[in-house]
Amino acid sequence: MTDAVLSADLERTRSLPCWQGRVTLEPLSGGLSNRNYRARDGVGDWVVRLAGEVPEHGVVRANDIAASRAAASAGIAPSLLYAEADLLVLRFIDGRTLTEADIRDPKLRPRIVELLRRVHLEVGRHLRGPAIMFWVFHALRDYAAQLRGRPGNADLDRLMAIAAELEQAVGPVDIAFAHNDLLPANLIDDGSRLWLIDWEYAGYGSPLFDLGNLASNAHLDEASWLDLLAQYHRRTPDKDLQRRAGAMRVASLLRETLWARVAGVHRRVAVDFEAYGTEYLGRFEKAHSAFLAAHT
Repeated sequence: MTDAVLSADLERTRSLPCWQGRVTLEPLSGGLSNRNYRARDGVGDWVVRLAGEVPEHGVVRANDIAASRAAASAGIAPSLLYAEADLLVLRFIDGRTLTEADIRDPKLRPRIVELLRRVHLEVGRHLRGPAIMFWVFHALRDYAAQLRGRPGNADLDRLMAIAAELEQAVGPVDIAFAHNDLLPANLIDDGSRLWLIDWEYAGYGSPLFDLGNLASNAHLDEASWLDLLAQYHRRTPDKDLQRRAGAMRVASLLRETLWARVAGVHRRVAVDFEAYGTEYLGRFEKAHSAFLAAHT
């Protein structure tokens, strides 16, 4: 972030009409596609998230705001104090941001599973306005259309052929409102409960994607992955469920790979997207090979 961007952000944020009394601001780290600040005014602590539309990733801020409000009404996300087209002010959660190791911790897993069940059962009941949809295979096709013909994408036809096979392996799915961006850093433990933040990719889709996305982002081993499926579904996962959920898990890694390539084209923030995408491509290739070995 340049000094000019920081200065403009701080000036704009201080002038918002939502504050009560004097407001102090400090930058927060994290966020691959937005800029975040912690704000304190006369009544509380807040997070200011600055992020405009991101059409190349299908991010529509009106949907982000609607999903954030619904998740807050369900008691799963922090309350939304104020929103503009490219800015949200949310209650600051004083807690510990989870890590990959936390997601792998079997003692914490029941709490995470319960949170995901609540997301899938409750958030959609509070959503107002047009329905929002997320389907990972649509996202992959859209990314591929943007990347075709660009340098560094000679493998695109092969990757999209694999995506088509994975979509067939997933088959018909149950539909629920899902988060669809389950990086460990989007979960916060305040000591008594878990919170889920950053709803910009949220929408109706398959709960299997949330499970696979969480597992792939946290490097769950096979035993932990099967335990996650068993706890969520309250039964031992049969071969059919393992295949369908496993295909979503692999698709999640491919989505992150192509997401990074698209982000590298537009470079809205100073992140090494090439390294990020290369890491996820390696993880995708390994997971896809394991999937084929287990299910063919």
